[in-house]
Amino acid sequence: MTTAVTDRLAVRGTRAEVLRRAERRLGELLAHERARWSGVDERGAVPVDTVTSLVDAGGKRLRPAFCVTGYLAAGGDPEDPMVADAASGIELVHTGALLHDDVLDASDTRRGAPAAHVRHAAVHAERGWRGESRRYGEGVALISGVLAMLYADRLTRGLPPAAREVWGEMVTEIQIGQHLDVAVAAEGVIAPELSRWIAICKSGRYSITRPLLLGAALAGRPDLTSAFEEYGECLGLAFQLRDDLIGAFGDSTVAGKPVGLDLEQHKMTLLLAEAAERDQQVRCLVNRPEWDTAALLDLLDESRTRIEERIDALVERAGVALDQAAIEPVWREELSEMALEVAYRNR
Repeated sequence: MTTAVTDRLAVRGTRAEVLRRAERRLGELLAHERARWSGVDERGAVPVDTVTSLVDAGGKRLRPAFCVTGYLAAGGDPEDPMVADAASGIELVHTGALLHDDVLDASDTRRGAPAAHVRHAAVHAERGWRGESRRYGEGVALISGVLAMLYADRLTRGLPPAAREVWGEMVTEIQIGQHLDVAVAAEGVIAPELSRWIAICKSGRYSITRPLLLGAALAGRPDLTSAFEEYGECLGLAFQLRDDLIGAFGDSTVAGKPVGLDLEQHKMTLLLAEAAERDQQVRCLVNRPEWDTAALLDLLDESRTRIEERIDALVERAGVALDQAAIEPVWREELSEMALEVAYRNR
């Protein structure tokens, strides 16, 4: 076995151990909170159980992986418990965002199971409780999403100032991006640059750029900011374009929610906005009060080759940015491999 292969195995083993500690931290926190609130009343544990259910349903743990990789690539001490707290906190932020996203998008499923608001609405209806089942289900999901983010804040309260600044930007961007996503869909705005910003803000940036920068900040490496930002922004766009392709043409079990839902909800995805910028037929369809989803999918399908080329170019730019980062070659290789996994997942 060559030295390079041995080094790659070593860094992957170190990262895997830190991520395991983050997973344990997450499980311990949620178990403690369940015991605490069920001791008051079983109803008090419902939001905790809702968060736990989504965490336990799986997911790629993409954001914790980028956080830990950024930290270790920057020379951070793998034994420092703060990085595990930051990684588990990021996963809780993601969990809260998904709970809210499913309500905003009226998505019936998440990770192969009924979405939280759907599940709680069904319980309300089955038990004949007072009020409207839909509002009850959505209320539980929204409360649970806020709780997940509060737990995330608790885990990261002790981060050093530079890392807390990155954290604050990340959680703010998610909320503003979510609102803009809803507003643009409601108003029928066709603005590719705005759609690109929304895609970066509510998905790509908090999935890749901010976790990487958080890791670097924890390790005390502000000199990596420029290279990590360029890498993250390029890869974030590639990530979102792939996500949009999966959401339009993929398998619902891969997408994590029903395929075609974004188009049905009049969401101006990055994929759709860029197609509307180029294609008059697409612009005409999205300008109508009711979208012909099948016709839009046909037109978008014709542009898939162009989108794949765009993804290729973004991945190449991310690689160029990595070349400017003052990190060990083994971590440069690891981040390059992660870029390929993100941009070409479920292709």
